[in-house]
Amino acid sequence: MPPKKRHSGTSQSKEPKPGAESVSADKKDSPELSVKKHRDKDAAFVALCKSLRVTDPVCDRAWTLWKAVQESMDDVTDSQKRLWGACLFVSVIDMDVSCFTLTQVLKAVSLDVTQFMSVVRKLDVNLDTISTKVTSALTRLEKKYEVMLALYQRFEKMCKNIFVLTSDGKERETLRTCWTMFLLAKGRALQMEDDLVISFQLLLCTLELFIKRCSPELLQPLYKSAISKVQSPPTRISRRNQSKAKPRAPDPEVDVQLLETLCKENECNAEEVKNVYHTSFTAFLDSMDLSRSWDFPQVNVADQQYEEHYLKSRDIDGRLFFDGDETVFAPKVQISQVERTPKKNPSDEEGSLVPPQTPIRAAMTSIQMLRGDLTSTGDQPSTTLATYFKQCTVDPTQDVRKRLEAHGQAFSQRFGQAVGPHCVVYGRERFSLGVRKYYQVMEAMLKSEEKRLSVQNFSKLLNDSTFHTSLLACALEVVMAAYGVSSFKNGGYNPGGGEAADRDVCFPWILDVFDLAAFDFYKVIESFIKADPTLSKNIIKHLETCENLIMERIAWRTGSPLFELLKQEHEGGAAEQVETPASFSQPLQHNHTAADLYLSPMHPGVRASPPESPATPATPATPSSQASFQASSQASSQASSQAASLTPRLPKSNSLSLFYKKLYRLAYTRLKTLCSYLLSPHPELEPIIWTLFQHTLQHEYELMRDRHLDQLMMSAMYAICKVKSVDLRFKTIVTSYKNMSNTSQETFKHVLITDGHYDSIIVFYNQVFMQKLKTNILQYASTRPPTLSPIPQIPRSPYKFPNSPLRVPGSNNVYISPMKSPRMSPGIMTPRSRMLVSIGESFGQSNRFERINQMVNSSERSFKRTLDLGSTPKPLKRLRFDVDGQDEADGSKSGGDSTLIQKLAEMSSTRSRMQEQKMKEDAESKKDEL
Repeated sequence: MPPKKRHSGTSQSKEPKPGAESVSADKKDSPELSVKKHRDKDAAFVALCKSLRVTDPVCDRAWTLWKAVQESMDDVTDSQKRLWGACLFVSVIDMDVSCFTLTQVLKAVSLDVTQFMSVVRKLDVNLDTISTKVTSALTRLEKKYEVMLALYQRFEKMCKNIFVLTSDGKERETLRTCWTMFLLAKGRALQMEDDLVISFQLLLCTLELFIKRCSPELLQPLYKSAISKVQSPPTRISRRNQSKAKPRAPDPEVDVQLLETLCKENECNAEEVKNVYHTSFTAFLDSMDLSRSWDFPQVNVADQQYEEHYLKSRDIDGRLFFDGDETVFAPKVQISQVERTPKKNPSDEEGSLVPPQTPIRAAMTSIQMLRGDLTSTGDQPSTTLATYFKQCTVDPTQDVRKRLEAHGQAFSQRFGQAVGPHCVVYGRERFSLGVRKYYQVMEAMLKSEEKRLSVQNFSKLLNDSTFHTSLLACALEVVMAAYGVSSFKNGGYNPGGGEAADRDVCFPWILDVFDLAAFDFYKVIESFIKADPTLSKNIIKHLETCENLIMERIAWRTGSPLFELLKQEHEGGAAEQVETPASFSQPLQHNHTAADLYLSPMHPGVRASPPESPATPATPATPSSQASFQASSQASSQASSQAASLTPRLPKSNSLSLFYKKLYRLAYTRLKTLCSYLLSPHPELEPIIWTLFQHTLQHEYELMRDRHLDQLMMSAMYAICKVKSVDLRFKTIVTSYKNMSNTSQETFKHVLITDGHYDSIIVFYNQVFMQKLKTNILQYASTRPPTLSPIPQIPRSPYKFPNSPLRVPGSNNVYISPMKSPRMSPGIMTPRSRMLVSIGESFGQSNRFERINQMVNSSERSFKRTLDLGSTPKPLKRLRFDVDGQDEADGSKSGGDSTLIQKLAEMSSTRSRMQEQKMKEDAESKKDEL
């Protein structure tokens, strides 16, 4: 049995520094390995331990882990030394001791980062070898490595455009010092070193520092001219006249023109970079005594200080990127995968070269799009929105302002705590963008509601604090996603807890900042997406994933209003079921908006009001929302007029009904995926498993409290296979489950059993799931099993992507898409290989319209090649399908052959129908004989 997760007594309050270069005063805290104590172990393993300077307890634990893995593995494909290194890595993380860095173990076992991570995960043969603590550490290291690799690739590319390569390699030392200084600045400025955007902005600041100190002959003309106009004043300050230097600004002199040039060349917002310079980078320069110095930082000083930082962090030595070390560089094939966009446009297009879509470029483009969408939106309500506020029975203007002030302070403080010192100002910047998006979407929502309901008094909705907080949180989540700091690695879990949790700003971090219930946040997501057509496909997918995480797990936490609503639905007689199975086969269509979901039904405790009370909507249908927007007298009169026809039953919750509709479809989608992995030979089991799964969600919803949707799914699958005598083990289930998207091993390794006690999913099944549903499960083994639940109709996505190009019906090669903002050049759009027209923008020469007409009207596909200004036509290599379903493998389709092809197709179709009819008749005759 692999060792249980525990804390070793060897862990000290002061971390011993690993490596040969740091063994000195810490020797007492980290005693050397005693070879005599480990004679029972492989000598090569002990030698590896000694080279990595691990302690005796770490050596013992790693060896025990290795023996357990060795027994579990059917075939050891990797060398023993590599697996030993992985066992040592897992052991030091679980024991929370400091013996070696990741780079040191990589060099010891001759692996790069990606290969080593793969080997570590291979240890988890029985799915109980690697703890969630180790998984969290792996995820953090992978993210940090990806960010560092992306930054170095961009650094290398920028340096080629900035510096002149000399024959003696004089610039090489300068570039190395620059990279080391950046790594040190990033390490000191950011607690969360995987923040790609702020890290890149710090890189630009570091380059600015080195460029203006660099000899002009080492600079390319663009940057030589960028600093020439502002070089003279700083050179006077650099003289050794301290009395004249001190009266100047306390911050280091910033070459604004140079910084703006760097930002322009790299599509980065200049104001944001200036803020980073004056906060985080200035503080770093002060700590290095470089604020008023115009000399280059000493190489040995920067190197020594980064060495200390790297040994303390115990992970990757970033200097190895500059050295081209094999431990940090993945194979070239993997690196080139980021360049997915074709680099060449037709020669007569506006930009001849399209830059590759690297992680940094993607982040900069996302931020550029976000800011471009908010150019016409201010930090205050627009005139239209202010009018909506004034038309309310109770004007919400002051409450909105006070709420934003409180939330803004909370957000920026928490952001600074998570990201790093001096980062509170960045939190304010992000919050300011979020407020502008909040106002923009709120105005669009209200306009839509006014058009739908023909009312202008939205007093109830606009005085609902939960609605405002949810809308603001959604706007901020969009901003965070645009900046790339909110992601869903590890399935949305953060099992590390403690300090790691404080540095994690991924969703649902924003809910914790505002103390907002996930169920309340879910209500606004769909309306938010529909109200903002400028959202990119990636942002829409991000919000959709947020919604899925809420339905899977977050909304089922103890204290969620979801449980109170479910209790009222089941006990108050509002409805027999939150969602009838008969509706599963119907498409997921509804006309509920955020206003309906927030106002009907009211929050727990208010729903007990009598039907004639204005606090309760008259009916759950859309007209009730209209009544709730009117003045109180109008709502009272309408409720009174309908009181006689109302039954004692409470109105059904719109928000709960829609939640369960989406929950069932999500649940079945995931079940169907898992069944496709495991039960292809037994397709008859899928509807049976779904029936048990759906019954559990509907009638035994308490099993979801503080648990995950997939835990019930896997338990239902195992239960049905058990009663149907299908050999399917839990190990097999969870192994396939890991291959599904957005999953985490936390789901099956850390399941709530009783209050405060967690164990594996097998223990949950035996002690909780089976005990609760034993009678129901056994019914499926009887001769009269329960009626099967209908299969939900699964839409491709409940959200449309309006920015995706659509093919014009009846044409092979004409696509249209909504007009982009003027800030986006057509060169950024796809497809690259076709002529692109943006109506309303300058198109160029008139003869290009003629070419488009020729391309559209021509029946010869090869004519498209004439657009290449006389280039030789080339045959199409890919199959292309025309409107009628015919394929063109060679790019040609002569008019004379088209009639013959059509006749042949008709003959083939007739023959197929005759064969099918004959087979049916033969089958019916055999039935009659039986």
